[in-house]
Amino acid sequence: MFFRLTSLELGLILFGVIAGATLLGLFAGRTLRQHKEHLREPFGVLQAALLALVGLILAFGLTLALGRYEQRRAAVVDEANAIGTTYLRAQTLAEPVRSQTLALLRPYTDTSIRLSHEIPGSTAARRTIAASGALQRRLWRLAGEALVAAPVATAPRLYVDSLNNTFDAQGTRVASLNNRVPGPVLALEVLGASVALALLALYLSILGRGLVTVLLAAGLVTLLLLVTFDLDRPNRGLIRVPDTPLVSARTSMALPPAATGPSHP
Repeated sequence: MFFRLTSLELGLILFGVIAGATLLGLFAGRTLRQHKEHLREPFGVLQAALLALVGLILAFGLTLALGRYEQRRAAVVDEANAIGTTYLRAQTLAEPVRSQTLALLRPYTDTSIRLSHEIPGSTAARRTIAASGALQRRLWRLAGEALVAAPVATAPRLYVDSLNNTFDAQGTRVASLNNRVPGPVLALEVLGASVALALLALYLSILGRGLVTVLLAAGLVTLLLLVTFDLDRPNRGLIRVPDTPLVSARTSMALPPAATGPSHP
């Protein structure tokens, strides 16, 4: 559910839930203020313990989201390196497989770049993955032809190995894009933070002070939750996984090939 929302919608929802819980705690504290001598100590202990627990939960959720973000960045670099190696080795193949392969690797890289701008699991993303799969089959067929034409040559064998690594790298990247923090964990963070801030607001309101403090705490927790959620939305949030390595690899393909393969196997 959280993943499908826009950044604005997500921010408004988080702010509404946290601010609503905080205001509810403030109003409840004002109502119970006349009993502050009896409620101050138990509520103080409860809100302190709950705040500590929620702090651990928030830190855990942020760690999960940050780890997945770093995995996605690494997957982009690995795929870009694999494509670059494949493109270089394809230049050493014999004609006509060489020219056909180089011509296919360019649109294949374009599909990988396009995947960086599409929402994982969406119709557009599935269409791009299908197009990439079709290009993979064509590339693999050409690789087979190169091997059949020169079964003992080194260049085709090295090319096939790098092409297989390229396909694996894209599979790893697609899996990392769909590997998100479980929804129940994110929901627990929001619920726990709301309850903790509500109790903090109630406690401070009973004591008759701390309005500015609790509002600042609510804003800080909302910002922390938004960052956690945004890290887990690689292609649509404010914090996105850069596709610069793939763009650089595609740019290098615009230059004339550096190597010339044999004119015959």
